[in-house]
Amino acid sequence: MSFQRTAMAMAILSALTCAHSSTFAQAISTVTVSSNPLGNDEDMQVLTPAKILAGPELRAKIGTSLGDTLGGELGVSASGFGAGASRPIIRGLEGPRVKILQNGMSVADISSLSNDHAVASESATAQQIEILRGPAALLYGSGAIGGLVNVIDNRIPTVLNKQWSGEAELRSGSVNQEKGASFSIDGSSGNIGLHVDGNNRETGNYQIPGNASLNDSTSATGRLPSSFTREHSLSLGASLIEQWGYLGAAVQNLNDHYGIPTAEKSYIDLKQNRLDLEGLLKSPLAGFDSLQLKLSGTDYQHTENAENGTPATYFKNKMLESRLVLNHPAWAGWQGSWGLQTEQVRFSALSAATGRADTVPQTRSSSVAAFVLEQRQFGSVLGSAGLRLENMSRTPDAASNLPGRSFSLYSASAGGLWEFTPGYSAGLSLSLAQRAPATEELYSEGPHESTATFDIGNPNMKKESSHNLEFSLQKTNGLLRWKINAFLNQINNYTYGHTDGTKVNAEGMAVADGEFTQRYWSQASAQIHGGEAEISYNHTGEGFSARVFADLSRGTLTDIGNLPLQPAVRTGIDLGYKMNGWRTGLNILHASQQDRLASFESFVTPSYTRVDASLSYSHPYARSQVTWFLMAKNLLNQDIRLSTSILRETVPQPGRNVIAGVRVGF
Repeated sequence: MSFQRTAMAMAILSALTCAHSSTFAQAISTVTVSSNPLGNDEDMQVLTPAKILAGPELRAKIGTSLGDTLGGELGVSASGFGAGASRPIIRGLEGPRVKILQNGMSVADISSLSNDHAVASESATAQQIEILRGPAALLYGSGAIGGLVNVIDNRIPTVLNKQWSGEAELRSGSVNQEKGASFSIDGSSGNIGLHVDGNNRETGNYQIPGNASLNDSTSATGRLPSSFTREHSLSLGASLIEQWGYLGAAVQNLNDHYGIPTAEKSYIDLKQNRLDLEGLLKSPLAGFDSLQLKLSGTDYQHTENAENGTPATYFKNKMLESRLVLNHPAWAGWQGSWGLQTEQVRFSALSAATGRADTVPQTRSSSVAAFVLEQRQFGSVLGSAGLRLENMSRTPDAASNLPGRSFSLYSASAGGLWEFTPGYSAGLSLSLAQRAPATEELYSEGPHESTATFDIGNPNMKKESSHNLEFSLQKTNGLLRWKINAFLNQINNYTYGHTDGTKVNAEGMAVADGEFTQRYWSQASAQIHGGEAEISYNHTGEGFSARVFADLSRGTLTDIGNLPLQPAVRTGIDLGYKMNGWRTGLNILHASQQDRLASFESFVTPSYTRVDASLSYSHPYARSQVTWFLMAKNLLNQDIRLSTSILRETVPQPGRNVIAGVRVGF
């Protein structure tokens, strides 16, 4: 698939000012949280604290990866493994503890396996991105201890769009010579809803403010080697939509080619084909609102290549997922959803040279789960409870001589939201979440080229159990709004990777000049606590707006020390002005020095202040709405190193970046 690419030149923004406040009416925007089966709006998500990105806010934050797009949100950081592979980290929890969904179904990639693996979902064509934690998050899998991210693109139409509508965008960036184009179109023919979307983005190696390695003048400067990306995707969807409900299907093809900015300068070629089927039947049985069935089949593969193009490892992941949800109206005051979910996964990581499973053996995983979520209003208190029972098995290839494992998992959550006076509410939730060890945590026994580690798993690991307590307080109406979240997680058998610095060769033999660092998967008790707070003024209305926020998360291993890769304490302020098609923004994010290191870590991540600015103008043209936009990211050209990145010592984030583009909606 190819798209015609257009390079744009625009004048650089020389000054950004905000006009003084005046009297105006506030525009209230209510967004539905689609990953909550009870369909509550964002202001009702104290039990499942949510952030929803949509519209102009989402478009202004889109980056080259999902982690880059969400890394500045409250309680969310990024793994920062170069430009091509950066995954969201929620409250210090990453990898298999944060589940990535696409339209409510697993994205089915292997990004949770290792930091160098990209998320196989494209935010450039997303209509909404949701961040959830709590009861509703647990219903999507035992891997959602930390929460979930749901990328919504509505590829399977659920309502008839009588008039053809869509959006197209062109953008160009300076720091990495970015050239991007994306589009999304919805329409109908008779009672058939139709959808098509696509994206194409190419970037070169990005510019960095100083040297790649801090205080090392001999390391790379100017542009970071092997930080390029190239991605394109195309999706088609159609639905039969009738009064009884709908039945639809969508296909997607995604191709991603990106560099790994380590000394080896390897790169990854990623391909994914996906088929989704979805149907909904209204009033299927007496006393029930709807019955929804989703099926998803994914064929994922990527190749890790040496700098000279020689393939090193072939990764494959084939997944078949089903999800059946039955929603009912209020019964004796209780409204809820019941469901069943199954997953069948075949994973392999084979040596390109020998065909052997030198890193992780071929493994079949299967799971069957039943879940329920119910809520009821008790006067001024909204109560919510969720339960998930799941059985998961992992069966490695017989040739590996490794034992198969089976895990019975139990997750439950309960809480209440008390509106003690109109517009003010307090929430308290308790939850237990269990997770089975991931395939790589159990069975790894070999070199991983892109991370330069020799990973060693433990097939005798126990299931991970997290006991979570969260308290929230918020004001949800008026021009001035605020919210505070505090949380405490106690985790038994917390699984983590650690190293003693031993250098080994590709066979795992200790040698002084070995190209791999030995890394072990181990378990210990852990505690994570922290909080988030924000106060906003006129966040959705026209005129002047402001927001001040802060978040922190601290994790420790019992009798061992700090958890590795913990996020820094962050504070920030957003200022904006919207009027008559003009929109301006100034965002300042300060991250403190991160010196709370694990016992095997030595690099103290310096503090930084990131300043972003934006200006856009929207106006009608013919039958469309045209938006011209200009954004400056890292305006101060700071040397930014993320404490959550395993490459923080040698891979700074991009320097000053000016992005210009045009977006047309019709």
